Amino acid sequence: MSNPVFRFATVSGQNIHWFLKRNCSVTPAQLGWMYVSLCVVSLGIGAFFWVRGAHLVLPFAWIELMAVGAAFLVYARHATDGERISLQGAQLVVELENAGRLERAEFNRQWVRIEPTTGDTSLIEVSGQGRTVQVGRYVRPELRGALARELRMALRTA
Repeated sequence: MSNPVFRFATVSGQNIHWFLKRNCSVTPAQLGWMYVSLCVVSLGIGAFFWVRGAHLVLPFAWIELMAVGAAFLVYARHATDGERISLQGAQLVVELENAGRLERAEFNRQWVRIEPTTGDTSLIEVSGQGRTVQVGRYVRPELRGALARELRMALRTA
């Protein structure tokens, strides 16, 4: 059996893995350090003006930092979201991670269906044995058809 070249997958022995994740330019740890530095600068400026008699600057700096902190928390919570698809022997395993919550579905490779049809830019539906999971959120819409074809090819040939 020949090993086809995969665009989205990693092949290790007889197993094929697809790791699809968010394209985040800043990790949660980097974001935390950026927030700490923003707090130091903003509160330093607020304290300077507090000492100079502008007493409303510091409370507004706290309000601003709380709003930015809330936005950073929402971002950090979803920064590690992703989809893992593994073809291991007779099983296709799909794991979806969203905001720290993991959803897992296992399919028998003989009974699984991969849709949409070629050229469709909607999410890819993996279904079988009464379960349905949608994947491809972290792939550009114009590449989802190629990912669906690759999944179908792997199910047929591996």
